[in-house]
Amino acid sequence: MGRSLLAAAIAAAEAVALEFQLRMMKIRAATEADRDAVWNIFHETIATGDTYAFDPKMSREEALAYWFRVDTHTYVAEKAGRVVGTYILKPNQLGPGSHVANAAFMVASDAQGSGVGRSMAEHCLGEARRMGFRAMQFNFVVSTNTPAIHLWKQLGFKIVGTLPGAFHHPEKGYVDVYVMCRSLT
Repeated sequence: MGRSLLAAAIAAAEAVALEFQLRMMKIRAATEADRDAVWNIFHETIATGDTYAFDPKMSREEALAYWFRVDTHTYVAEKAGRVVGTYILKPNQLGPGSHVANAAFMVASDAQGSGVGRSMAEHCLGEARRMGFRAMQFNFVVSTNTPAIHLWKQLGFKIVGTLPGAFHHPEKGYVDVYVMCRSLT
């Protein structure tokens, strides 16, 4: 009986600590001053070649040109004054398809599992609604990226298509890619 009470107390304390950390996180529009931090997270994320279809050797200039495009809204997540995550939000298509949003998320490796991704995703969904998007679609979710898939499903996304063998994983070979979507209305 004593151990179960102790375990419950520890779990409650951990939940309170996580909630405090999340409240201490600020998500805001990225500025020019964030470019180095964004590059560090971007480079760290793509260097492994296992979650994004970017060349792992992509240059800093190419990466920042993509992440800070004129038609893209770029955000950062900050904890204790340090950028620990970044995401972009943009129309998935032009013209008649511009009412569907697209987004991409990257979290610093030492901040993964601490709620940064979820907080950015929830912020992004709110921003997309505020901007008038009617849905959000992810075009290329690598099937082996199970933490992302789990989060997207928790947030109401469904797999609406599978692209067999569309991603060449550096360790697992050719793996499937999912198209995931959810309504924002």
